[in-house]
Amino acid sequence: MIDIVLVATYLIVILVFGLLVGARTASFEGYAVAGRSYGSAVIFATLSASFIGGGFSIGNAEKVFLFGIANIVALWGFSLKEILVARYLAPRMSRFSEAVSVGDIMATSFGRTGRVISGLFSLLLCCGIVGAQIGAIGAVFKVFLGLDVLIGVAIGCGIVILYTTVGGMRAVVLTDIAQFLVLSIGIPLVLVFGIIYVGGFDGLVAAVPADRWTLPGPHYSWLGLAALFLAFLLGETLVPPYVQRLLIGRNAAAVARGTLLSGLFSMPFFAISGLIGLVALTINPEGPAHLALPQVVMTVMPPVLKGFVIAGIISVVMSSADSFLNSAAVAFVNDIVRPLRPKPISQADTLLLARLVTLVVGVGAVVFALTIESLLDILLLAYTYWAPVMVVPLAATILGVRRSTGVFVGAALAGVSATFAWNLLLGKPAEIEGFVVGALVNGIVFMSVRPRRLTSGGAPSA
Repeated sequence: MIDIVLVATYLIVILVFGLLVGARTASFEGYAVAGRSYGSAVIFATLSASFIGGGFSIGNAEKVFLFGIANIVALWGFSLKEILVARYLAPRMSRFSEAVSVGDIMATSFGRTGRVISGLFSLLLCCGIVGAQIGAIGAVFKVFLGLDVLIGVAIGCGIVILYTTVGGMRAVVLTDIAQFLVLSIGIPLVLVFGIIYVGGFDGLVAAVPADRWTLPGPHYSWLGLAALFLAFLLGETLVPPYVQRLLIGRNAAAVARGTLLSGLFSMPFFAISGLIGLVALTINPEGPAHLALPQVVMTVMPPVLKGFVIAGIISVVMSSADSFLNSAAVAFVNDIVRPLRPKPISQADTLLLARLVTLVVGVGAVVFALTIESLLDILLLAYTYWAPVMVVPLAATILGVRRSTGVFVGAALAGVSATFAWNLLLGKPAEIEGFVVGALVNGIVFMSVRPRRLTSGGAPSA
């Protein structure tokens, strides 16, 4: 009972905190980038809370339960991506001081066409990932609190939708900080108590089948593991919520430091959440695998601490859902409605529309969420709508490399075509994700045309 009280109190505090903070949001820019006033510590916390969703925690434990530590190594592709962004892209974000979205950045190179295409694919990606996280919310409430999935989704999703709809990025960032503090303590506690429960690390090593500790493991070939590493490196590169984090810093140095810290933090976190899957394998080899992390929590954690950890796991999912929900609304309003609308829309109407879209996307994601089985699998599906179209052109734009709008569109068509041909016509050879091939094809087409150099005024030279 005490654990339920702790969780309920935590959820109420998060909701009230988010609503109070968000009530001060009075403009669309504030809704999207929260005043661009944050230092590296806040960027580190909010970025980390955003990417550590259900897939990278519950989903990671599930995959390591099934396939061993190879999945941890694959997720380090994401970590490397963050480090590369911190080193090469984040320091250049000061050039986009007026941008509030991916579409604004892409418009500097590809005009309205680039902005609208960016908005469309941003919306598709964000809606898919929001659905995955909301599905995880329902599962968490069912497993830990015994609530029906629909009731769990209604409670968890309702809280996220309310404070995100009202407060936008400002509410998301400040609730992310609280959520990050809880999850960064709670998840490691589960592993510590789990290892103690199974007789220490030596007991864990002895109980887990040897092939789970080896690379590439019982499921992957070396080529398959390398392909999965690339999938996590490319799949979430410069996705809208992370780009927004690059736009909310007070300066480029703070953005770069916060991003680097987040990338470094992700490496031990992925190892911790994955090893919990092996603890679950030791406790109950029969599974089910998708409940590996919840099973360990319910088995090894003492009262009170169990409530704290459950709150941490809920934080994991909520902190990712709110970020992608906000980004979906920003992409739709700023990158689709604004450029396609014949007449300009007022600031007040823009903010109202963004809040309405947040509400609609959140409710729609509930329906999508009820069909989800594997969280990591749905993340990989969502990446299909991003990497083959956006990663190379967006990175090139940030780096100052210019191509024509025609080249951008041609590369996007080539990337999407290659993705679906690889997956559907060829049957995904060697288990390599189609979007990895699509991103490669997109890059080859995009970079095959000689770049136009920028003049001193920032416009492309002839």
